[in-house]
Amino acid sequence: MADEMSIESYLAAGGVLSNPTNVPPRYRAELLKLMATFVDSALAGAAGFVDIINEGPGIKSRMAAARIVLEKTSNADRVLQVMADFGADTERYVDHHPWTARLPREAAVDTARSKHDMRLAVFNYPIEGWADAVVMNLLMGRAVAIQLAELSMVSYQPLAEAFRAIAPIEADHVRLANEGLARLVQEGGTEMLQESISYWWPRVAMSFGSESSEKLDMLTGFGLRHRSNGDLRARWISETRAALRELGLDAPEAG
Repeated sequence: MADEMSIESYLAAGGVLSNPTNVPPRYRAELLKLMATFVDSALAGAAGFVDIINEGPGIKSRMAAARIVLEKTSNADRVLQVMADFGADTERYVDHHPWTARLPREAAVDTARSKHDMRLAVFNYPIEGWADAVVMNLLMGRAVAIQLAELSMVSYQPLAEAFRAIAPIEADHVRLANEGLARLVQEGGTEMLQESISYWWPRVAMSFGSESSEKLDMLTGFGLRHRSNGDLRARWISETRAALRELGLDAPEAG
């Protein structure tokens, strides 16, 4: 960088930042929003999964569920430590929001975030039973994998490194969900599984958001985004539909 005034040009050219010192105010705001969304979603997701652990069919399933809760909480902490460099109170953060808060199951599909925190709207909805949890974990896990591939390229280097460390952990959660769903298919009851897929599909799809091109242009200029929400959503639809088909299940026709 030639001087402080060229930071935006530096970022637009593919440059990276490694500490909060010279971060432009708008960049800082968008970066903190990105981190808070991930942390809050991970904590809300883990909290919503806790009550399902003892519904697992057998000790191995319960161990896998408990591990997912532990690792999602740990992933949240990893990003929270990056937020601490920007002044976040890491000691109070986790206790500040009602992570288990949920809407009624029948609440309409909505992109509105929780009034309590920055979680993605999909984490406003409750899980009902083990099979429903496995379906949700597979669909959302695949969305998270695609989103992490994007987030691992952000221009704030400590955060990019955190996301690259988190990605294989979340990928293993998808593997566990795929194995769990395969067992449920073998045991029958595919009609119930299809009902869960129909319920979670639109709620997971909306987690990709619908940013305006103006917002995307700004984030791209900052190096905080590289692909549009529409592109990411289309990839999720294609890959997840194929994964369900391999299990003998169908995804809804509507994206």
